[in-house]
Amino acid sequence: MAEITAQMVKQLREKTGAGFMECKSALVEANGDMDQAEVILRKRGLAAAAKKASRATSEGLMGCYLHAGGKLGVLVEVNCESDFVARTDDFQHLAHDIAMHIAAADPRYLRKEEVPEAVLNREREIARDRALAEGKPEKVVDKIVEGRLVKFYEEVCLLEQPFVKDNSVTISQLVASKIAKLGENITVKRFARLKVGEGG
Repeated sequence: MAEITAQMVKQLREKTGAGFMECKSALVEANGDMDQAEVILRKRGLAAAAKKASRATSEGLMGCYLHAGGKLGVLVEVNCESDFVARTDDFQHLAHDIAMHIAAADPRYLRKEEVPEAVLNREREIARDRALAEGKPEKVVDKIVEGRLVKFYEEVCLLEQPFVKDNSVTISQLVASKIAKLGENITVKRFARLKVGEGG
């Protein structure tokens, strides 16, 4: 059994933002393995976020990001349950990070459910034709198509995209970690990405 030092707990807290006792308990469970303890905390955070998912989010703020040179700007509405949480540094940093991510990653939709059926059908067809052209056996083509659709969602849906500052977490996992830390449900409601010379 590895000895869990105060320094280890402090290091994990700085990395994850979780509470002292949660970090200590995760380190004990992971037998002192810092990476494993972080995974344990993430899983607990996702479980906590799932419990809060049905709670109404009518407070929040608009996060914004203006890229150097002023040619690209993003507004994103991030909601929470109380004005108190909306004013915290953690929440404001989250809104700014999501806005910056949108500027860099250029998502077309907020979540998977918003992708129009016609777009999905076209992607399925492209993936199927590509798999067949690559000589894949017919019986595995459907699995390949589904795998490529997951990749497509990661490219075009904000909540499925790997976070630009840390691609080991998706935007939805980033939000879930803040739900666990701040103790309130948090949702991303909508966003707009504007670039000079684009759009009508």
